[in-house]
Amino acid sequence: MKTIPYGRQSIEQEDIDAVIQTLTADYLTQGPKVKEFEDKFAEYIGSKFAVAVSNATAGLHIAVLALDLKQGERVITTPITFAASANCVRYAGGEVWFADIDSETYTLSLESTKKLVESKPKGFFKGIIPVDFGGLPVNLEKFRQLADKHGLWIIEDAAHAPGGYFTDSKGLKQNCGNNVYSDLTVFSFHPVKHIACGEGGMVTTNSEMLYRKLCSLRSHGIVKDNMNENHGGWYYEMQQLGYNYRLTDIQSALGITQLAKNERRVARRNEIASKYKDAFNGKVRYQSLPEGTLNAHHLFVIEVEDRKGLYDFLRTQNIYSQIHYIPVHTLPYYKAIGYQGADLKNAEKYYSKCISLPMYPSLTNKEQSFVIEKVLTYING
Repeated sequence: MKTIPYGRQSIEQEDIDAVIQTLTADYLTQGPKVKEFEDKFAEYIGSKFAVAVSNATAGLHIAVLALDLKQGERVITTPITFAASANCVRYAGGEVWFADIDSETYTLSLESTKKLVESKPKGFFKGIIPVDFGGLPVNLEKFRQLADKHGLWIIEDAAHAPGGYFTDSKGLKQNCGNNVYSDLTVFSFHPVKHIACGEGGMVTTNSEMLYRKLCSLRSHGIVKDNMNENHGGWYYEMQQLGYNYRLTDIQSALGITQLAKNERRVARRNEIASKYKDAFNGKVRYQSLPEGTLNAHHLFVIEVEDRKGLYDFLRTQNIYSQIHYIPVHTLPYYKAIGYQGADLKNAEKYYSKCISLPMYPSLTNKEQSFVIEKVLTYING
């Protein structure tokens, strides 16, 4: 069996053709493909505005800046995520506070977050960054109720979840990133994600004010809206300290063709997940699926007692599984700040057992059957 990674991009001829067409056009960056990608992405997600950025980390950074996070202000997030979900707070000089995960969904626990928020006076925290871990949407309606009660903003980290949704109390499907219950949402276009642009990200919002801030922050803090009869077409103003976080037309062209295929690819990811669940039901734990929720399945994670043993065994079979993630509060940088004493038992227990199996649309039935066979062989001794 050939090498089977945990995730990989799916590039087809139409993707290649779109990139080649852009390479021969007038603009390689800051051209029409960026706006086209933004408009199509916003329509797909169901948000009013979308801002393309160089990567999801950049998107998280300008998201906290757009919400005016200041030095020393505190934000809550999950320890089971890629470090960028927390690092963006540190970039702005803020403090990261971790709440525990739900042991069934692996996402930020509403109860743990509520307990943490209510343990401090109102105004102590500024915001919450829930993560749609593995592709499973967080029920943001419930987090919004908590946030509104305590004056908090919400940034949804949906890097794993374009195409996923949850059902709210009114029976309405709420797409990840439509910002009905969040202020801003951030997506990733890394190659192993649903929409591959090489690198890239998108920030969505329903607020025109936040949209304008994001556009300025991703391009050096520069705006060109203040021209008058004394200024020519060259005129611009740098109104704040921004960054060069722009996405190129080349990447946007690829993103447009990838986006058009996301719905069927999410369906394929769910077919793969269903086959894993059928094979592993009653044998190993895996992420639960709340009623009325569509998991976009960036990952399929199982929990096993001998995680290191299974990881090593699968590599001998050319199956390259992965671990998602080392709890952020245990990383050396955050331990040095003083998080090593945090009471995050569910996150640490999850990490001791978690392993991500291959999950991507081009994974064949034969390859998946081989993965299942080898996992069961190992756990059955």
